[in-house]
Amino acid sequence: MAVDVAIASRRVIDTISRRRVYRDVYEIALVAVAFLLYFIVRASVVQRDEEAQRNAVDIIDLQRTLGFFWEPDINAAILDYGALIQLFDAIYFWMDFPLIVAIGLWLYFFGHRHQYTVARDALLASGAIALVVYHLYPVAPPRLLPPEFGFVDTLSEFNHLAYQAQSTEFFVNPYAALPSLHVGWAVLVGGVLFWTTRNWLIRALAVFLPIGQFAAILFTANHYIIDAMAGVVVALMGLLIAMALQRWGYAGAQRLVNRLAPPLPADG
Repeated sequence: MAVDVAIASRRVIDTISRRRVYRDVYEIALVAVAFLLYFIVRASVVQRDEEAQRNAVDIIDLQRTLGFFWEPDINAAILDYGALIQLFDAIYFWMDFPLIVAIGLWLYFFGHRHQYTVARDALLASGAIALVVYHLYPVAPPRLLPPEFGFVDTLSEFNHLAYQAQSTEFFVNPYAALPSLHVGWAVLVGGVLFWTTRNWLIRALAVFLPIGQFAAILFTANHYIIDAMAGVVVALMGLLIAMALQRWGYAGAQRLVNRLAPPLPADG
């Protein structure tokens, strides 16, 4: 059985390696399937609203105990300033998944394949870790708490923006506040951008990404401060997994395939 799998793997590897178009299709399909599974699994816990509300209150109580439940004041601070609302709504919505896709395409197609692979593996690994947390401990974001908490959902109220639009509702879990991958992935993508280029404008964007996203999640009432902390921890765990794959995982898998199924002869 292991030999059959190795032979099939060898054929796939050889086919992909000989034609760039096959590599591109394989890569796009891999990432598309991974993110589709991510959103489907994340959506599987949306019915646990009472539990998510209780867990959110526990997060608030913990932050109060630690002395930094500042989220209501932060959210309220921009409500009289339309320009700031527009700014932070745009950062939260457009500088997360849409920007990650754009940066991924740039890395992949414009000569930064190694950095792309590290970023891809770190994002997927951290996403997998976050899925486990979402399933075990769903948390309602501030914007979905009862009115007495005083939060205003700025994306919905002022811009009618939401990842939970009717057409995408099936794929989104509104109770995935902890950890905040908005912040965690901003740290990963910003780090990869800074590593990839010496262009000072792009490096400035790389530095701004995690800072701007951290501010945006609080001003828009989408996450708690502890969510951001947890997001950074999960992102770093994903990065460690990606580094381990680069150092040992891929080389070990290649050696195993080579041992069980030697390379196929070239055509002709």
